[in-house]
Amino acid sequence: MARRGQLSLALRPSSGWGGRRPRAGRKARPRRPVPHRSRERFPARHPTHVTVRVRADVPSLRTVRLVRALERSFTRGCERPGFRLVHYSLQSNHAHFVVEAAGRKRLANGMKSLAARLARAVNRTFRRRGPVLAERYHLHVLRTPREAHNAIRYVLLNARKHARRLGRRMGLDPASSGRWFDGWRGRPPPAEGSRPIARARTWLLSVGWRRHGLLDPSDVPGPSG
Repeated sequence: MARRGQLSLALRPSSGWGGRRPRAGRKARPRRPVPHRSRERFPARHPTHVTVRVRADVPSLRTVRLVRALERSFTRGCERPGFRLVHYSLQSNHAHFVVEAAGRKRLANGMKSLAARLARAVNRTFRRRGPVLAERYHLHVLRTPREAHNAIRYVLLNARKHARRLGRRMGLDPASSGRWFDGWRGRPPPAEGSRPIARARTWLLSVGWRRHGLLDPSDVPGPSG
């Protein structure tokens, strides 16, 4: 049985939700850090897919207590002037966010707030101190309905991709905003109530992505690009 309190993607049949497993999956390759260059400019009508990575000494982001803590924190801070968190998923050592921002400066401020919430929740949950994030976040601006569709699919179904690599099957990822997503094929809309995500306001995230079909909750995504 997997250790209690750990989100399982990977391991033996359990009620947990996953995490890292020694020597599992493909061999790790050295990662190139995100270069420190000026972020590209983009209009408010274009949402973005943001990926943040955590340091190697940070426990899995899929730990149940941390996931719940982040849900509470995101509920309080998913929307601020000019910035909205619309979708997210937490993987063992990184997190994906699909956000709307009124330009480059609003995105920078919103991501600072989101990163601070993530860091505080990690340090409080694991009773640790020190930095949490490993490097600058990676940014992909979504400019077309196809790009928006691919990004939502990649983020909300990302855990299924990792699970398949480790030979496991997985349902709707409990460490993502998938439970509040209203674009699943064959699933009823989520109930109203407290949500850790903001409602999309851009055309691409509210309407445009649907031109390429609703998402299949049993699908396994490929590369996000």
